Amino acid sequence: MTDTIILASGSEIRATLLKNAGVNFTVYKARIDEDAIRQSLEAEDAAPRDIADTLAELKAQRVAAKHPDALVIGCDQVLALGRTIYSKPETPEQALSQLQSLRGQKHQLLSAAVIYGEGKPLWRHVGVVRLQMRDASDTYLTDYVDRNWESIRYSVGAYKLEEEGVRLFTRIEGDYFNVLGLPLLELLSYLTLRGTLPS
Repeated sequence: MTDTIILASGSEIRATLLKNAGVNFTVYKARIDEDAIRQSLEAEDAAPRDIADTLAELKAQRVAAKHPDALVIGCDQVLALGRTIYSKPETPEQALSQLQSLRGQKHQLLSAAVIYGEGKPLWRHVGVVRLQMRDASDTYLTDYVDRNWESIRYSVGAYKLEEEGVRLFTRIEGDYFNVLGLPLLELLSYLTLRGTLPS
């Protein structure tokens, strides 16, 4: 089976993960108002898992409407501390505030992926990672943000585990690919079982 695969995400990390896994695909970034949708779902007291899943599906659906014959992968990642949802920081000050509220706490990263095709969602998965952040000092966190702002400004929670951000943590439970924003193993398994990828 030869399916055209589209990644409905502008994330360079997600694209790199798929490329490194030998998947042929094209990228069309979905245009949706993520903040408005997220705020609406939060107002309805939706669970963080459902917020990630809904955003991933809406992105896939939007791109699939223009490419109905393709398999479209929509993705979203949500950071949750209890029922509180964190977004990408808009300023260094906001990044520092996020890190200060996360320190000493255990939070979750929820990485959702939905494959849309044939006019409907064909597959979905939400990967969960639990992370314990150490009780870092204000001085360290301030210096960390100063050193890493240009990189962490694009990450929920204001850290990247593949960089210096790993020093913020004492324990991580879950799949590293989910930390990077894509439940890669489950996605590849589905595409292989479907026959899109060779078995």
